[in-house]
Amino acid sequence: MSKQNINVALIGNPNVGKTSVFNQLTGLNQQVGNYPGITVEKKVGFCKLSTNINANVIDLPGTYSLNASSADESVVIDLLLNKKDKLFPDVIVLVSEVENLKRNLLLFTQIKDLEIPTILVINMIDRMKLKGISLDIPFLEEKLKTKIALVSSRKNIGIEELKKLITTYKTISTEPCLNASSIDDVYFDNLRKTFPNQSLYKLWLVITQDVNFVDLNRKALEHNSFTKSDSELKRLQQKETIKRYQFINNTLKIGQKIDSASATDFRSKLDRVLTHKFWGYMIFFAVLFGIFQSIFEWSKIPMDFIDRIFAGLSAAASQNLPPGTFTNLIAQGIIPGVGGILMFIPQITFLFLFISVLEESGYMSRVVFLMDKIMRKFGLSGKSVVPLISGTACAIPAIMATRNIENWKERLITILVTPFTTCSARLPVYAIIIGLVIPDKFVFGFLNLQGLTLMLLYFLGFSMAILSAYILNKVLKLNCKTFFVVEMPNYKLPMFKNVGITVIEKTKAFVFGAGKIILAISVVLWFLASYSPSEKFKNAEEILHSKTENSSLTKRAFDNKLASYKLEHSYIGIMGKTIEPLISPLGYDWKIGVAIISSFAAREVFVGTLATIYSVGGDGKNDETIRSKMKEEANHETGDKIFNFASGISLLLFYAFAMQCASTLAVTKKETNSWKWPMGQLVFMSSFAYIVALIAYQILK
Repeated sequence: MSKQNINVALIGNPNVGKTSVFNQLTGLNQQVGNYPGITVEKKVGFCKLSTNINANVIDLPGTYSLNASSADESVVIDLLLNKKDKLFPDVIVLVSEVENLKRNLLLFTQIKDLEIPTILVINMIDRMKLKGISLDIPFLEEKLKTKIALVSSRKNIGIEELKKLITTYKTISTEPCLNASSIDDVYFDNLRKTFPNQSLYKLWLVITQDVNFVDLNRKALEHNSFTKSDSELKRLQQKETIKRYQFINNTLKIGQKIDSASATDFRSKLDRVLTHKFWGYMIFFAVLFGIFQSIFEWSKIPMDFIDRIFAGLSAAASQNLPPGTFTNLIAQGIIPGVGGILMFIPQITFLFLFISVLEESGYMSRVVFLMDKIMRKFGLSGKSVVPLISGTACAIPAIMATRNIENWKERLITILVTPFTTCSARLPVYAIIIGLVIPDKFVFGFLNLQGLTLMLLYFLGFSMAILSAYILNKVLKLNCKTFFVVEMPNYKLPMFKNVGITVIEKTKAFVFGAGKIILAISVVLWFLASYSPSEKFKNAEEILHSKTENSSLTKRAFDNKLASYKLEHSYIGIMGKTIEPLISPLGYDWKIGVAIISSFAAREVFVGTLATIYSVGGDGKNDETIRSKMKEEANHETGDKIFNFASGISLLLFYAFAMQCASTLAVTKKETNSWKWPMGQLVFMSSFAYIVALIAYQILK
């Protein structure tokens, strides 16, 4: 029997456990991408339903209804109306949750009108007893004209039954639950007569949502018998929603029973503490404090282990492979460059772990609500909190997340200030510099200075984002106000599987995304550091032998000096020396200058670049780690350490504020449809970073 591939679309309100169901169905067989033409993230997973049926499972953005009010909600409608899309669903799995079934069913009744086979998943059934909820499933299936799967994604209950239902999707009724067109019989009858071959509800969505994925001749809509103004269409949408809720209420009166006496008020008591105007902030500060202390303390041993492994690999390659250009490329270019980023996997993993736990537990929504009170004072929308917080992972999806901000100026301000938030790409730079210039010791018995410094850098970036927003708000004269509404999900223990998948996927994306860039740059840097047009480079050995002070050096010391001399007169040395007058007032030498320029491709490249430069600058026969090489780097003229407290703080502040990310500029251009705003970001952030780093070094030196 031939194998069949079908498309399964997962749709549902936010916070119903849709992603948990997706993870249970697909495991690690997932891909993340962007919908064509719009920057909204999607996930596609792969699932084997039976011996002869495989499924592409599409996890769509959360939406409350098909009356879209933001770009991410429009994604759902665009897919459901476009039969030519290669991911157009054969069957829809609408995920609801047992405690908010009434609200979730509004979207279900709308999707049923699209006449696509739809399965209703009622998730979190493990909470039914606690909340005193009972369901009459046969009655609900009859009234809703569907099949229902009772699921607990947390306890892996009902997933196999859901897979069986999906395989029999062709037997599921496509008949709508109710006749929504009765809100205006004359209007919809005329619409049906004008377009007899089209689905009536699809036509209604095309008219009200400004999409055009059906064969609709809009000139026909100019007929006065059913042409309506925007205000009239809005009123009809309101009538439609009321009619749907009337049907839902009547259905649930019989199909769902709730014993309110069984419910507890634990959530409301906890909310009063976690969102308190004083204690809420104190608790959030304590959570952040614990996270950043742990990032440094827990990652020390694995980071040192990885650092030593790559130092050993580099030395082994240099000693055991045949001498020549290819060996030098491997030992001095690729291995140190890649090792310079892989050593930070433990810290990146712990960061994503903590963020995932906060999201899974329901606490992150409380943080968003709490921070909204601060955002309003600085002219930002409450919805700006989501991009700013998600910017701690990466500024690119964070800027994309601004699409749910309806007001253009508020969205623009959020886009422009989000890159100030410290992203995970800065973490390798922070970690290596903090490890070099901040003592690894505790004060008051529990306060690790390195962890505290990292937390202050995150706080500094967030504060600068808020201050910049305040200034932009005044400059752009933003007067319009919007209100922020966020749903508070139930508290729950994080699912190990969800957290594990999130950590693995995000760490993998970070490593492979940065790895490709670092590998390419490492090869280029090795070439630039290994060759030169200069006669001093070509005759380096003769020049050094001619100097009397070198006659007493051991062979190893002479080889080190020779490698350093050739590096200084290589292509990369010439480039570095050219920009050195500009960066020396900040406490940087030409090698740091080259690393800063190369890290414009991606901030984390800074460490990999220095690892490559220092490897080319050494004899390649020792297994010194990246940290030890950076720690020992000294000014040839004065003998002072390059990475001292003053230059270290200067570098930390520079990277806290500088726009060192070409990808962020590209996505800003795409979201604003203009080069004016990203160029403004680049000039302002880089200039500000330079000035702050200059002042810091001049004061501290």
